[in-house]
Amino acid sequence: MTNDELDRLASLDETDEISVPPPELPRDLPEDECYFLLLITPLRACAQYKPKFGQGGKTGMTLNQFQQMYGSDPFYSWVGLDSHLMYAAHKAADGMTSIYRQLGIGSQWIFNQVLQDHLKLSKEEANWSYLVPSLKGKPRRLSLDGRIELNHLQHTETKSRVEQWLNEVADKLLLPQEMRENNKGVVIEARQGYKSKDSKRQNADISNASNAYANLYIPVLILFSTQIDGDVAQRYSQAQWLLLKSTTHGTITDSTYVFCRDVIGYALAAFFQRNSARIKGEIETILTTLLNA
Repeated sequence: MTNDELDRLASLDETDEISVPPPELPRDLPEDECYFLLLITPLRACAQYKPKFGQGGKTGMTLNQFQQMYGSDPFYSWVGLDSHLMYAAHKAADGMTSIYRQLGIGSQWIFNQVLQDHLKLSKEEANWSYLVPSLKGKPRRLSLDGRIELNHLQHTETKSRVEQWLNEVADKLLLPQEMRENNKGVVIEARQGYKSKDSKRQNADISNASNAYANLYIPVLILFSTQIDGDVAQRYSQAQWLLLKSTTHGTITDSTYVFCRDVIGYALAAFFQRNSARIKGEIETILTTLLNA
């Protein structure tokens, strides 16, 4: 990835939208290595994070720049806020938020690639977007993280599994017969978790659900972790999102990892178990960098 793309990733917080595409990886990479790099690449951007201290700009401030700015402020220098420890505290606090966001981006990238690899979908088939009117005149294009459309599935066994799953989803969501008969498949939002109760994000997702149903897709929210507020989960369920949570047991209509294994045909949980030590090592390196000024 370019330095500009890494800077963009490093500056994102948990509620930002991502516009940086996944990196182009060699086609001959082993599958585990490909998925590992899709997860870790955005996380590595966190190690480059520098706080901006309200100064704007694409890049943050170095420790020397921070100490010059706060050191030249009589009040802050009198009370000791120009300390390197203050810089480290800002860097760590904002960097932790960035880690959650980058983990979410990596989760999106992995999931989309799994759809392509194991359902034999093209990049175009595995993605979905739609246009909405804008007050500025030019329509806005909004996108979700994945799509499974029945007509795109070429293998009979795979299509049968997905059809059976869709029937169970329709039962769980109490969908009317008309939607069941005309349903084209699902569109998917993939998240590492839902750490925020940000109403703007929720409202956008409720709008996504409405547009999905208008286009004859069922909206699915896939969580890689168990982290979601109960009130938020309830609101999504009431908007008729199918919510899949991070459990290694359960059913194809409530567990992310059971769904991946039994419907998509890929044991995503096993990937994380195989590569856990390596991923933990990367995270520890990033955390150590963030905790040092």
